[in-house]
Amino acid sequence: MKTVVSSADAPAAIGPYSQAIAAGQLLFCSGQLPIVPATGDLVGGDVSAQARQVLENMGAVLKAAGSSYEQVVKTTVFLIDLSEFAAMNSVYGEFFPNAAPARSTIQVAALPKGAKVEIEAIALKPS
Repeated sequence: MKTVVSSADAPAAIGPYSQAIAAGQLLFCSGQLPIVPATGDLVGGDVSAQARQVLENMGAVLKAAGSSYEQVVKTTVFLIDLSEFAAMNSVYGEFFPNAAPARSTIQVAALPKGAKVEIEAIALKPS
């Protein structure tokens, strides 16, 4: 059985998808963009500022499902410019200081709303 998970503290979906789906003990979090939930505006600035907003948004979705950063087992990071990997990685490390999840990082041609970074995750969902 699957359950839709949503949080008002994360940006609403901008298409026909859910912020996350819980299925058994797993939580599948859709890619988060650097959008401020209260305004719907993209965070300006560099990839570090955008990565921080992305991960804060992800945290809100994790919390809504009863999970946390510590329960994340896999992430996929989408960057429009791999030369910004180190800056993104520095912020990412603040959110996953211990037992970091498995991760893939992919350079893409573009992201919605002109974002520089998007991150999706798979996490454990405590019963």
